[in-house]
Parts: sequence; C-alpha cells; structure tokens
Amino acid sequence: MTRILSENVAWDVLCGGKLGHLGCIDGDGPYVVPINYLIREDAIYSHSLPGQTISALRSNVRACLQVNHIQDDFHWRSTIAFGAFEEITNEAERRSILRDLLVRFPKLTPVESQLARDAEPPPIIVFRLRIDRISGVAED
Repeated sequence: MTRILSENVAWDVLCGGKLGHLGCIDGDGPYVVPINYLIREDAIYSHSLPGQTISALRSNVRACLQVNHIQDDFHWRSTIAFGAFEEITNEAERRSILRDLLVRFPKLTPVESQLARDAEPPPIIVFRLRIDRISGVAED
C-alpha cells in the first residue's frame, strides 16, 4: 500500500542517497538529468560542466531533486526536494564542496575525467539547490 512519508523520513531518504534526478525547466519544458550529490544542512550540492543543465538552471532557478530507495517492486521509498539553484563562486567554498564530493565518490565522474584528460581544466560549475520544500511516498 502506498503511503505519504513524514518530512523527517523524506529527509532520511534524501540524505541516504547518492544518485538523484535533477529536474529543471529548459525553455518551456522539463529537463531531467541524473546527478551525484551530497547534503549539507538545508541544501543539495553538486557540480557540472557548462551545458544544457547549467543554462536551464541559470535561466530559471527553481529546480528539484528526486531520489529513490528501491528494495523491490513492492518495497520502495521516493522523495522529492524542491528549491532554488545557486551557483557557488567563492573559491574556498567551491574547493571544499569539490573535495567532499570526491571523498563521497572516490571514482572519477565525467567532470573529473575531463580534468584528467585535458591540460587545461574546463570551468567546473559548483552549485547548490537550497531546499525549501520536501515530500515523499513509499510502498511497503
């Protein structure tokens, strides 16, 4: 039977995940991409190379992250966190977040793989989604 999760349990699902689906508006339609992320206080942190996702987020800062914890078809939890995109430009904060992301995800992601291949590093965008609303559902 499907049930609504309390806000605290929805936060538990979000904090327990590593991979989520970032949803934003690109032009006049939805755009969703998988991202690795980490949580600090009331915000989701991630990074990206410049491209369609970052352009969409810069144009419309409202976004969401959807995260699942799935045991099987009849035992799962899903949460969605809504908030506002903020690009992080403070160099010390950027380094701290990138370091924490690499600790949490020790294998290189495509962004870091690009850094390893090129002599000139691409401009990595570090960002947060400051959460202002969260909800979730479960089947168990």
